Amino acid sequence: MTAHATFAGDRAELESADFQALATMAYEEAGILLPDSKRELVRSRLMRRLRHRQIPCFADYVRLIARDAQERAAAVDALTTNHTSFFREQHHFTHLADDVRREMIKRLQAREKVRIWSAACSSGEEPYSIAMTLLGADRKAAEAIAATDLRILATDLSTTVLERARLAQYAAQATASVPDALARVWVKTRDDRSAIDPLCAELIRFKQLNLMGDWPIAGRFDAIFCRNVMIYFDDPTKERLQARLVEKLGPRGYLYIGHSERLIGQAAAQCEPIGQTMYRKKS
Repeated sequence: MTAHATFAGDRAELESADFQALATMAYEEAGILLPDSKRELVRSRLMRRLRHRQIPCFADYVRLIARDAQERAAAVDALTTNHTSFFREQHHFTHLADDVRREMIKRLQAREKVRIWSAACSSGEEPYSIAMTLLGADRKAAEAIAATDLRILATDLSTTVLERARLAQYAAQATASVPDALARVWVKTRDDRSAIDPLCAELIRFKQLNLMGDWPIAGRFDAIFCRNVMIYFDDPTKERLQARLVEKLGPRGYLYIGHSERLIGQAAAQCEPIGQTMYRKKS
């Protein structure tokens, strides 16, 4: 094999039965809904897997993922959308800075712990934005905060994006949305690359986690960010996930969700809205 263009699988069609098998797999593994309108998207994203495994047709690939858990995970990874940016949905970080940070620092200074979870963290922009916001723009004060029991858990289904997140390095253009006062302290840019300061990065633990699976996570969180992932789920899946997220919140904990999402069912009953797509767990 000398070139991708010579691979016969490049011309493979995704037949209805194979698409339905793949859609069922995506739903069962990750809660992702793939209507028929997504067929060409599925074909284009999975062609790379067929090419990598030298598989000539989707029927053979469907048979492979039925018996190969590692390849099944790779298929889900390929089908997952990982669009994110630093300080995306700025009002959440404004609320964190203006209304939440002070109470968290007070608790940290009293030798209490503070735990935050960035669920579906993608390539890391969200948890790094959280860390910068909590540390603030005063380096000396930030060093004192970093020495306390503050930790951020960042999880994602995709091992590929987690590998990028752990590097803490981005294109300089990607960090342009970091507020200037924070960027001066926490972002080091050289030429066309930016790196997150180690003091900020060390607050975050990245871990692979399927939100549809078991959560081997001890304790509860003071705030959870789970944004722009539930748009891919049906209502029963959303309701189950939201109930589990609220269960993992500590007393009066905060939940931040995506701009086009809303709480439903048990989670909605257990939380009070405190702003646009921001909620606080009731006492």
